[in-house]
Amino acid sequence: MTDHSATPSNNPTNADLLATNAALLAENQRMAELLAGMQNNNERKSKKKNTDQHEEHQSESNVKTGETHVRTTRRRNNPFSKEIMSFKMPKNFTLPMTLAPYKGIGDPKIHVTKFESMMFLNSNSDPILCRSFPTFLDGAALLWFSNLPAGSISSFDRFTKLFVNHFAASKIYIQDSDYLSTIKQGQQESLREYMMRFTEAAMQIPDLNPEVQLHAIKSGLRPGKFQEAIAVTKSKMLKEFREKAQGEIEIEELREARRNEKPMKKEEERPQRSTSRDIRKPFKLAPMFNLYTKFNTKREDKIKEILHNKLIRPPARAGTYQDQKYVDKNKHCALHQKFGHTTDECVMAKDLLERLARQGLLDKYILTRR
Repeated sequence: MTDHSATPSNNPTNADLLATNAALLAENQRMAELLAGMQNNNERKSKKKNTDQHEEHQSESNVKTGETHVRTTRRRNNPFSKEIMSFKMPKNFTLPMTLAPYKGIGDPKIHVTKFESMMFLNSNSDPILCRSFPTFLDGAALLWFSNLPAGSISSFDRFTKLFVNHFAASKIYIQDSDYLSTIKQGQQESLREYMMRFTEAAMQIPDLNPEVQLHAIKSGLRPGKFQEAIAVTKSKMLKEFREKAQGEIEIEELREARRNEKPMKKEEERPQRSTSRDIRKPFKLAPMFNLYTKFNTKREDKIKEILHNKLIRPPARAGTYQDQKYVDKNKHCALHQKFGHTTDECVMAKDLLERLARQGLLDKYILTRR
């Protein structure tokens, strides 16, 4: 008979079950806390990521909004239409640099006329004229242009009309019809110079009566044979007076040319007696004007800029007026682009600059006008 009391039992007791159960509960509690901590950590990371993405998106949105605002502002300040702004400027286009910017004082029509005369050699396209014209505005005129409504300018005619109407009150009349009576021909002034000076002043007077102009120009003549002839014939038409004045001008210039030729002939006769027949002096051009404008820069610099801006073309037969046997290689002319004489010695360059100055195309270079 087997004794069961002496053999250890394999079945767990209640105490063991309670202890195991308590250990499982503790492990479950620890796992639950661990899972809760991981979940909270993931939520914090997710929130931070969402916050960073939102801030980044907001920053990009602000940048785009700022760029859009800048573009909108620029378009609002640009008065040109889309057709003018979308026009593609030529690659070889260069702006002329001989026109002084308009600052709001003076006759706006004169400024527009000078601009059109310079741009005539480059282009007559409406978009090019519109986009080039603001380059020659400054001060109050430039401020006026920047405040024009967006898209308000669709053609150069409208642009100039707005410009002239706005600055119409800025036109300053330096002289009136009474001023013409103060213009007198100088003792050493030729009739041509007097007529040019008088006509230039008369053209600045609006609605000038031709009879008043005729009386003033006859009163300003220097006492002499021509004034006596005019008094005898009693010209009643300005056109008639100008025809007689033109004939007198030709006589004066012919006399002046003869006076200049006489000493030259005497000088040329002397070396011919003592030298061979093959040697002859180079021909020299005579100045075209008696009085010349004084400039604030060198003649060579102005000629180079004028040629660069294509305001004029170099002479086609530049070297034919001078004997090439006596060319000095140490001297170079910017106008003729040849050796033999300097730009300062060039009579053609001097006359050319004077003509451009009297046309008002070299105002920024003028120091004083005699």
